[in-house]
Amino acid sequence: MQMHDRAVTPIPKPALVARDAARRLPRLPLLLLCAAYVLPGLFGREPWRNADLTAFGQMLAMAQGRTSWWTPSLGGMPTDAALLPTWIGAASIWLADGVLAPALAARLPFAALLSLTLLAVWYATFHLARTDAAQPLAFAFGGEALPADYARAMADGALLALLATLGLLQLGHETTPELVQLAALSTLLWSLSCTHRLPNLPRMGVMLALPALAASDAPALACFIGLAACALSWRSVLPGGRTLLPWIGVGAVLAMLVAWPLNAWQWRIAPTLDPLQALRLWVWFLWPAGALAALTLWRWRRYLGKAHVSIPLLSLLPGLMTCLGMGGSDRALMLALPGVAILAAFALPTLQRGTAAAIDWFSVFFFTVSAAAIWMFYLAMHLGWPAKPAANVLRLLSGYRPPFSAPELLLGACATLAWIWLVRWRTGRHRSALWRSLVLPASGVALSWLLLMTLWLPALDHARSYRSAIEQLARALPTGGCVSAPTAPPVLVAALEVYTGRQIDARTVPIDKARCDALLLVQPTPAYREAPSAAWIELERARRPTERQETLVLYQRLRNAD
Repeated sequence: MQMHDRAVTPIPKPALVARDAARRLPRLPLLLLCAAYVLPGLFGREPWRNADLTAFGQMLAMAQGRTSWWTPSLGGMPTDAALLPTWIGAASIWLADGVLAPALAARLPFAALLSLTLLAVWYATFHLARTDAAQPLAFAFGGEALPADYARAMADGALLALLATLGLLQLGHETTPELVQLAALSTLLWSLSCTHRLPNLPRMGVMLALPALAASDAPALACFIGLAACALSWRSVLPGGRTLLPWIGVGAVLAMLVAWPLNAWQWRIAPTLDPLQALRLWVWFLWPAGALAALTLWRWRRYLGKAHVSIPLLSLLPGLMTCLGMGGSDRALMLALPGVAILAAFALPTLQRGTAAAIDWFSVFFFTVSAAAIWMFYLAMHLGWPAKPAANVLRLLSGYRPPFSAPELLLGACATLAWIWLVRWRTGRHRSALWRSLVLPASGVALSWLLLMTLWLPALDHARSYRSAIEQLARALPTGGCVSAPTAPPVLVAALEVYTGRQIDARTVPIDKARCDALLLVQPTPAYREAPSAAWIELERARRPTERQETLVLYQRLRNAD
């Protein structure tokens, strides 16, 4: 009986890419697209209610010396603010004092963190696409994509996928801890991806990324991701992959040590979860990159242990689990975005022509209709035409007429013309490029954001900030003194401190024992007409234009009432 050596059959790859398809996206349009995404909303925008305004109020209080940098508080009440993100914003406000408006100064470092996230995702995908396992099949007679060209095209696709995700649009432009977490996790993915090419920078990256993640209110996640990264490094077959293992361990230990003095070990597990609601959140928040990432996991299922699939899962799986553990939190789901974007890029070489065309046509339809709606309501706000949308706008804004701005109109018009040109360009050229299916979704998201932050910005500020309501109350406030606000939520306390400049006492005490001569109560709409006691007289009542449930009622203490 004759024995034969068994030949090892290579696992077939799903990617087959010709040299023409591996062209890179022209750099100037790509940079302009990133600028159109990052810069709108940076200038001239008020902090919006809830997380954005609360975080900004905490930063401003630190920068102005109204609270401790180690034990922050709002209105005399301790808060659980993540210290590292708050320090970043407060330091920027303090350094730019007298030069920039506090809101702009606080946003600048967070805009830089968003840019760092985009850059880290691009480079992580570039290095992962250059690994042997991620490279496409070679053609029998040549003509396949060159490794470097293929990697650049895939990195461009990952960046477009990240820009196209709907969930990052608003949350990525706020001054909240989640943006620091996002930048730290993206840096970690880049560090793990390029260890075989840049031996020193990845070591610094992991030792900074994991402690930064822990100091941004996610220490348990930093430890979990650190352990998972250790396992990946131990199993890595990439050149120099295992040499990163001790540095990841050091980063994980630093993350644990940093979390204690910063009081970051706080569990936020939600007891209830609606699975259907969580699924709906995942679909719209991760669209369209989430669908492409799922396709990658199916098409590359035989390569789950390879770096270009396993490393992005370090972001995807913890992000999904954290979202579920926190009761379907969209902010927790942000952590999945870097991994989703990278995985989405590796679906591009496997897309069928019909699928790519469906994405294009959906993007053209959806974002063109969205832009038309934005323009229609803009005309209704300023010209009163069309009549029905104008009446709806006036009702929603309580009669507010936003001021006209020629620069904002010009920017909006230029963005719209660029979108029309892009649709024609996309349908006429670069049909074979790998990244072609994500150009229109990413550009459509940037177009919508830019139009909202130019044409609609005054109206959105009026509707989503507390400025108009607080300024109405401030005009009735007695000169000097503090304001008691025992029933105010943290966001309202932050708004009172930001827009009145008064000392706010938010401690929960009986109303008759309030130490301030001014009292602000949050009452259900319609508000009660009588004062809380005979010692108080009503001065003013106000509410945000879009708030229908709560009314802010301001009282003044009566002196010598008897």
